[in-house]
Amino acid sequence: MSHGSILIADDDSAIRTVLNQALARAGYAPRATSNAATLWRWANQGEGEVIITDVVLPDENAFDLIPRIQKARPEIPIIVMSAQNTLMTALTAAEKGAFEYLPKPFDISEVVAVVTRALDAARKKEPQRSKPELESDELPLIGRSPAMQDIYRSLARLTQTDLTVMISGESGTGKELVARVLHDHGKRRNGPFVAINVAAIPRDLIESELFGHEKGAFTGAQGRTQGRFEQAEGGTLFLDEIGDMPLEAQTRLLRVLQQGEYTTVGGRTPIKTNVRIIAATHRDLKVQIQQGVFREDLYYRLNVVPLQLPPLRDRLEDIGDLARTFLRRVSDEGLGEKLIEKAAVERLKQYAWPGNVRELENFIRRVSALHAVDTLTYQIVDQEMSTSSLADPGQFDIASKDLSEILESYLNGYFASFGLELPPSGLYDRILRQMEIPLFTAALSATRGNQIKAAELLGLNRNTLRSRIKNLDIKVIKSPS
Repeated sequence: MSHGSILIADDDSAIRTVLNQALARAGYAPRATSNAATLWRWANQGEGEVIITDVVLPDENAFDLIPRIQKARPEIPIIVMSAQNTLMTALTAAEKGAFEYLPKPFDISEVVAVVTRALDAARKKEPQRSKPELESDELPLIGRSPAMQDIYRSLARLTQTDLTVMISGESGTGKELVARVLHDHGKRRNGPFVAINVAAIPRDLIESELFGHEKGAFTGAQGRTQGRFEQAEGGTLFLDEIGDMPLEAQTRLLRVLQQGEYTTVGGRTPIKTNVRIIAATHRDLKVQIQQGVFREDLYYRLNVVPLQLPPLRDRLEDIGDLARTFLRRVSDEGLGEKLIEKAAVERLKQYAWPGNVRELENFIRRVSALHAVDTLTYQIVDQEMSTSSLADPGQFDIASKDLSEILESYLNGYFASFGLELPPSGLYDRILRQMEIPLFTAALSATRGNQIKAAELLGLNRNTLRSRIKNLDIKVIKSPS
């Protein structure tokens, strides 16, 4: 007995055959066609309980057909397939109200599982809703690798919600771009998008930056100033590098997330807030929780939906698409149209890119500016990579390096990720803080929380160590000997 009737539309006869066989084996009753007209006729006549369709059909684009089907059959789930595999395809599928988006090639067992979920949803009478049209075909995120396909599918789902998202990933992987996608294609697209880099704000000013302050709240506060929460009202607040937030500010942020209101620095009247929080970090927050520098309760408030961005070295197959995209951008900026040889792309893949996509973009910009040629060749790319200290594909193998070499390698990649620009001010304090916290934590762990022994180990005065522990918000846990 059939579990449900499935309508399939795809111009590729091989895919139709595979889907027919797999769904029939799973107990479903599939019916396949190669064109949109037949699919529309079947659906309009009331046939089928689930639709599986490719985006590009010979007589009509499925994204144009879906609204007509939904108007006639609002209860029928529609699963969209595509070989285009771009972020915009996934977002458009979600905005058109598709039940699910599947990039080609797909795992046939996953298709069967999605069909099962779609039938369950339909029988529970959870109708799809048509979504507003996307306003732009511009791609904020580039890449067709499996790692990026997972990100696209997650983003397509998350744009239809208002959930808090925690974006993790190394510097330069595009965390703010992802946050902007969630805002620009989400429910709050008509509200403001406000971003704050927590690591770039002095620790004694972070609460004022977030919540605002009243006149006279502290020395230099000559008038009332709005905080980022107030600026983001009705929209999205992006908290970049949340792992660098001081503990006292974490406590106030947690209170806002729990109660939905805050007070300005120096103020007494609670202010209601209505913002979507998206946080990001390159740190391992679970390690920071163990070290006592990040609140566990705040972590779970922010980590409602975790999103891990892959480093560029884990999706090297995207480098060609990325390089060509950056070349189009520099062309639009007046540097002329340029192509890149396949061999040159392969040379780019031999480097680990510690600065990730941002470092690759700045490298392409620099090479384009320095070489007035129509095509970037292997020789040009190899020369620039060699002279720019980008020749070593194994920079992440640090076992044979001392601390100064590791730090130098890190800083080279860090500065390179900003291209011709400079990092945010306060770099000295940020670097020292990032070094001191793990150093002191390791010393305290090794001495089982004994501050006298830890001070001796570090070669510091005991009072100096205690002062640094307090200033750095390091939690000291004493263990039995």
